[in-house]
Amino acid sequence: MEFVIWALVALFVLFTTLGVIVTLKTARAVRRGVERTSAQVRRTVEDTALKARTAQPGPLGEAARIRLELRTSLESTRVALTAGASDDPSLREAAVLLDQLQGHARQLDGELRLLMEREPDRDRVAARLPDARERASVLRKSADSLRFAAQDRARHWDEDGLAALRDQIEIESGALRGYREPPLPSAAGGQPAALHRPASEPAPPRLEEPHWPEPENSGSPASPEQHWSDAPTLPGVDRDGGPQNDR
Repeated sequence: MEFVIWALVALFVLFTTLGVIVTLKTARAVRRGVERTSAQVRRTVEDTALKARTAQPGPLGEAARIRLELRTSLESTRVALTAGASDDPSLREAAVLLDQLQGHARQLDGELRLLMEREPDRDRVAARLPDARERASVLRKSADSLRFAAQDRARHWDEDGLAALRDQIEIESGALRGYREPPLPSAAGGQPAALHRPASEPAPPRLEEPHWPEPENSGSPASPEQHWSDAPTLPGVDRDGGPQNDR
């Protein structure tokens, strides 16, 4: 009885622990999803506000254009690298470099945002724009370089895969058409070797089998077998080898 009670207690503790673990993982996943969604919503709102402020003349509109162009370049590069990073380790390494590049871009974006929102002196904003424009240009060129390299790499992989697939299809097509051509007989299978001889090689001369003359049949009954001793003898010579006497 005590064993059953301890087994039930152990099962209760096990299921309780598993429930707590599952609940914590679910809560973390939900929190990450909410944070990701909030970041996307905030990013969408900021991009919309920047697009609206790019039409504003003066240094504020210029600062908004710099921020929007930098964000667009980095986001496009992120999408290009993420698309093939799961199958290509080189793209994963490039994504790490993009993270570092995005850190510098985030710092520049924060400086421009403070100038747009907290700096009342428009002349000071205009004086800071050339340096910000130069830094943004360097960041955009670096991001574009990574994006263009990822696109060229994806196109190269697609061309190699297509070429290999084309060769495989040609081989399979040839195998499927093989039923139209009769198989060539092999010389080892008893077929004449002339079928395997090249057209430029002349055929060997044909040797005729020797022909022995058939013995003449005189009409008299003969024995089933013909022996050389039964052949007609020469005149004056007996069958036994002695000379024949004249009668």
